[in-house]
Amino acid sequence: MTVTPIDLFASFIHLQQGGQVSAEQPVFDTERDGWQVMTFHVETDADVHGDHWEIHTAADEVVSCLTGGIRLYFRPEQPGEEEEEIKLAAGTAVIVPRGRWHRIALDTPSDIMSVTLPRGSRLEKRAEAQARAEA
Repeated sequence: MTVTPIDLFASFIHLQQGGQVSAEQPVFDTERDGWQVMTFHVETDADVHGDHWEIHTAADEVVSCLTGGIRLYFRPEQPGEEEEEIKLAAGTAVIVPRGRWHRIALDTPSDIMSVTLPRGSRLEKRAEAQARAEA
């Protein structure tokens, strides 16, 4: 087996149940088992689907800001509560609890790395979530 460098921005790293690790095309498969390491260079909020809430139901997620600066928002869990905001500077990370709706906004172009189990993950448009909360 030849060992070669992996471009983290062009591949996702899959940590499989049996202990194998592979670098593969960057496709987020919500049916896939095993942990996934994803690294992105992002320029705008659209690059981080900032108009959507995201949830991971199978596991916690680590979101790390490698360069730049981002804000992570948690959707209120109860009516009348405010969004919770956590600022991440370069070199910092946060653990998003399993089953917690969250989204990312950028302070500046950034490099972000996340680690989670993709199985069961979902996106929901912020406008749809807001309309449901107001109903």
